[in-house]
Amino acid sequence: MTALYFTAFLLFAAGILLAAGQTPFGFLSSVSTMLPRRKVKMKEQIRRSVSPKKPRGIQKIVLDAKNILQVTNRSGKFATLCSVSFALLLAGIFFASLMGNVYLMPVLAIGFALIPFLYILLSSFGYKKRLNVELETALSMVTAEYIRTDDIIEAVRESMDSCQSPVREVFREFVGNVTSVSADVVLALEKMKSRIDNGVFREWVDAVILCQRDRTLKSTLTPIVRKFSEMRWVSGDLNLELYSPLRNFLLMAMILLCSPFLLSGMNADCGNILMHTQKGQVILAVDAAVFFFSLIRVIRLTRPIEFRR
Repeated sequence: MTALYFTAFLLFAAGILLAAGQTPFGFLSSVSTMLPRRKVKMKEQIRRSVSPKKPRGIQKIVLDAKNILQVTNRSGKFATLCSVSFALLLAGIFFASLMGNVYLMPVLAIGFALIPFLYILLSSFGYKKRLNVELETALSMVTAEYIRTDDIIEAVRESMDSCQSPVREVFREFVGNVTSVSADVVLALEKMKSRIDNGVFREWVDAVILCQRDRTLKSTLTPIVRKFSEMRWVSGDLNLELYSPLRNFLLMAMILLCSPFLLSGMNADCGNILMHTQKGQVILAVDAAVFFFSLIRVIRLTRPIEFRR
């Protein structure tokens, strides 16, 4: 009955906002701007500028997901991601109220709200692998052409059409900056280096910048590009070990999520204790919190092999 009351309240509130020409997200944003903000003292502002506080917890997850969307040219989907997160937050509250577990409400609300952002973090691993393959192909072509012509602009222009997104867009921007904005090749290379978050790519760009001052350093480009092949070989050999934390977590998560239902099936008294007593509800809330905390940690640990400088 509580779940029905909660659903009716949400529908009633949404209807009032829509009748007034407002959306729920627009209403929340307008309310947040109206709230008074505490003035920050000058000393505190200086301290924050000198040693900025690094984001942690939920804030870091949201910022990482936003950065990944920007890198993959999907910044416009961040608003949709937030909308899905808010809908899942309400779904978590509704599910917990349907079970009659007050302690489970904040856990499911926060956990369900983080699922879209965690999905973006998990999907970024496949994107990084595809990016490494595309960078290996593109940089190999550019390096070979640059060694032959001794002209990095012409080498990038000749290889640009054979590249795939997002490398093609980065190379096209580099050629446009050199030919239309500024003839400073080093400045254009510095801008291009910041367009792709990849350590080997940035090392390659730094080597190309040094080649603009000393042409004899072109021989250093090929060993740098070869690092992509080394990463692919190592990743192929250690693929099972890289994803073993995720695989083990999924196995333990299935056992954790199924154990309350198994206990209820084997003994009805255990199910009643878990569902209708205060101690049982607290145990379910703790189990859900451990599940979501472990999910966040295992996604942080699971990542493709990368070169670190």
